[in-house]
Amino acid sequence: MQIVTFINLVWIFIPLGVVYYIYFQWSGNKTIIPYALIRMVLQLIAIGYILVYIFETKNLTLIITILTIMLIVASYISLNPLTTKSKKLYLISFISIALGSIVSLLFVIFGVLQLELWYEPRFIIPIGGMIFANSMNSVSIAAERFESEFAKNQNKLLSRNIAYKSSLIPNINSLFAVGLVTIPGMMTGQVLSGVDPIIAVNYQIMVMCMIVLSSGLSSAIYLQIIFKGKNETT
Repeated sequence: MQIVTFINLVWIFIPLGVVYYIYFQWSGNKTIIPYALIRMVLQLIAIGYILVYIFETKNLTLIITILTIMLIVASYISLNPLTTKSKKLYLISFISIALGSIVSLLFVIFGVLQLELWYEPRFIIPIGGMIFANSMNSVSIAAERFESEFAKNQNKLLSRNIAYKSSLIPNINSLFAVGLVTIPGMMTGQVLSGVDPIIAVNYQIMVMCMIVLSSGLSSAIYLQIIFKGKNETT
């Protein structure tokens, strides 16, 4: 594996200045990108060391605690695009991401992988992270789109349907693009490490399906709860 040093990483940060400049000029927000980048670096450094300990532990309570924290953070971040937030919305976001993600995770762990130890941290935490992150993004798009559409048309049914369709655009695009536009890192890494290509492909199919499942369920649950509680004026 090619070694990447912190000095070499500077090269990827240099062109990010262009994106930062455009974002600042067009949005007026000069802090969000630097703040997000600094957080990203610190979080990855921390988790890099923590994972060594986590992957060696078989403590179910610790693993469930970690997954719960990941869900709480995901539900909090998912509402960032909204102009108006509330404790109720955060609770709805948490419920939506948790339900959609847990369904997907259970099918993967007990159905597809059939692990000897179902809460094996080397599997359940990375897979849970992938599921939570994609559910978070889907709910985030759904929440923002529903809010903006309802503000325009005051029709909650139309707003829900448009928001749901929009929330799944990235996932559906990924299904079309995988193998043609994108070569998945997980599959590539397995092939390079000597795993049978068919096994690597099966893993990637599992990943793509679990992401669409969790994203579709999470955004649908969120939108349906919001739909039921929204007052329509037209």
